[in-house]
Amino acid sequence: MSKPIVELFARKDCTLCNLPGCTLCKEAVAVIGRTSEEMAFTCKEIDIDTSEDLARRFKGEIPTIFLNGKKVFKFKVEEAEFKKKVRNEIIKAGITRLRNKRFS
Repeated sequence: MSKPIVELFARKDCTLCNLPGCTLCKEAVAVIGRTSEEMAFTCKEIDIDTSEDLARRFKGEIPTIFLNGKKVFKFKVEEAEFKKKVRNEIIKAGITRLRNKRFS
């Protein structure tokens, strides 16, 4: 079974947000980290400041979290909802695998 892929688009340097006291990126990393202790998924952290295109695309919309290519959160990540979405993707992958095995 393939693991779900979580992509976190954020800034490594939160001082560039120009929002005093903003901790949204750090909070998103913490939620994803705690969830990864309970569920198997692949996580990719992407620093939007490494590319002009990413900086333009996500300016003012960080953190943004994608799950298997679909945007699932922007700004605040609700832990219970994130776990539910990851769990659903794991279940979906298992069902697809079983279905493919059955019809092979």
